[in-house]
Amino acid sequence: MTYRIATLIGSLRKESFNRTVAEALIRLAPDDFEFFEISIGNLPHYNQDDDDNQADTVRQMKAAVKGSNGVFIVTPEYNRSVPGVLKNALDLGSRPYGDNSWSGLPAGTVGVSPGSTGTAIAQSHLRTSLAFFDMPTLGQPEMYIQWQDDLVNEDGAFADDSKDFFQSWMDTFTEFVRKNAGKA
Repeated sequence: MTYRIATLIGSLRKESFNRTVAEALIRLAPDDFEFFEISIGNLPHYNQDDDDNQADTVRQMKAAVKGSNGVFIVTPEYNRSVPGVLKNALDLGSRPYGDNSWSGLPAGTVGVSPGSTGTAIAQSHLRTSLAFFDMPTLGQPEMYIQWQDDLVNEDGAFADDSKDFFQSWMDTFTEFVRKNAGKA
C-alpha cells in the first residue's frame, strides 16, 4: 500500500523556511509514503454563503484531501498564531457542516520560525482546530524549530548534526499514519 499524504505549507513566501524544511523532511519518508502539496494560496476566503456552491478550487482541494491517508502541516507563526491563509484552507475543507474533508485523517504538525520559541503557540492553536475537525494528531515528538542558516544544506538535506532528530520525527509520523489511517 502507498500512503498518500496531503501537505499544507502555511507560508506563501518563495524562500519560505517552512517549505525548505517540509521538502527536507519529505526526503526522509519511507518509500511507501507519497507526499503531495495542497495549494492554499489560490483559495477564496471562507464565506458561509458559498457553502452550497463552493468554488472549483475548494472542491478540488476537498477531493484531494479525501483521497489522502493523512495530513502533514508545516506552519510559520504569525503574531502568535497560524497564518490566515492556512486557517482559511482548514475552514474551507471542513464546510459545509456535515462535509468535513479532514475528519479522521491522521495529522502531523511542524513549524519553523526565526524566533527562539519556534512555532509553539501557532501549533497549539492549530491543534485546537485539528481536534475539532476530528483529526488524530501526532503529539510527540513536538517539532518547534528555530531557523538557522545551516539547518538545511545546499543539497536540500538536513545538516548532519540535526538529521537524526528530523528522521526520528518522520519515522514516528509515518508509523502514526499507518496505525490511524482508515479508522474514521
